[in-house]
Amino acid sequence: MRRALPLACLGLLLLPAVAGAAPFTARYEVRAAGLPLMRGEVVFDLGEAEYRLSGRLRAVGLVGLVVGGGQESSVEGRWQGARPVPRHFRSESTWYGRPQRVAMDYPVPGRPEPRLLDPPVLPDREPVPPELRHGTMDSLSALAKLTRAVALTGRCDGAVATFDGRWRTDIAARSLGTERIPEAGEALRCALEGRMRAGWRRDRDPADAARPHPATAWLASLGPGGTPVPVRVDVPSRWFGFFRIVLVGLEPGGEGHARSP
Repeated sequence: MRRALPLACLGLLLLPAVAGAAPFTARYEVRAAGLPLMRGEVVFDLGEAEYRLSGRLRAVGLVGLVVGGGQESSVEGRWQGARPVPRHFRSESTWYGRPQRVAMDYPVPGRPEPRLLDPPVLPDREPVPPELRHGTMDSLSALAKLTRAVALTGRCDGAVATFDGRWRTDIAARSLGTERIPEAGEALRCALEGRMRAGWRRDRDPADAARPHPATAWLASLGPGGTPVPVRVDVPSRWFGFFRIVLVGLEPGGEGHARSP
C-alpha cells in the first residue's frame, strides 16, 4: 500500500512546449470496492533546467483506523537532456505507529548515498546491498524519466531502477494504445510492471517477493498546457480484486517543497 502512490504517478511528465510552467498539484484517491482507502497529492515544479516534486499520502477510512499514518516524500534535481538527475531526496512516514525517515544525496549520478536512515536497520526487512543501489534513482524522479517518452513519442515504453533507501525495485512500462475512459475521454493506456530486487521482508520467500507486480495506467493531457497526467491506475490486489487510484483534482500551485533534513 505505501508504494501505491509512486507507482500510480508514473506517467506524469512535462511536455517540451510547457517547460518551465508554473507548479501545479494533482490530487488522487485510492479506492477498493468503491470505498476510499487513501488520499494523496503530488506537487510538480518542473523547470527548464531543474525540477522539484513532492508527494503526500495518508490513510483514510478503515485503512486509517487499522494502519494509520501516512507518508511524505520530496526530491530536487536537474535535467540532463531528457534524463532527470536527482540531487536530494527525503521521505518521512509513519505506518502502524512506527515512524521512519530517509534522506539521500547523489554526489555522483546514479550513486545514491543515504545520509539518514532512521531507524538505521528495519529488523523485519533484508537490507539492500550497496551494489544494488548503483544505477538507481528515487521513485519521484523515476516518474519523470519513465514517462517523458510520452511527450516525445506518444508512447510510455521505458524502464527504470529505483531505490528509496529501504528497497530496490525495477519498473517497466509499455504502451497498450489509446482508449476512451469516463474520467478523461481519450487516454493513453500503459502496462506497468514492478519487480522488487532487494529489501523484502525476512519472513518472505525471496522468489515470491521478487515476482512481478502488474498495474495498468491511463494518461490524459489534462495538466497545464496539455501536460499528460495519470487519471486512473488499476493495481491488482489479493483481497479486493484491485485497487483503483483516481485523479480527483488538478489545481495551480502547491505547497513549498520540504528540504532534505
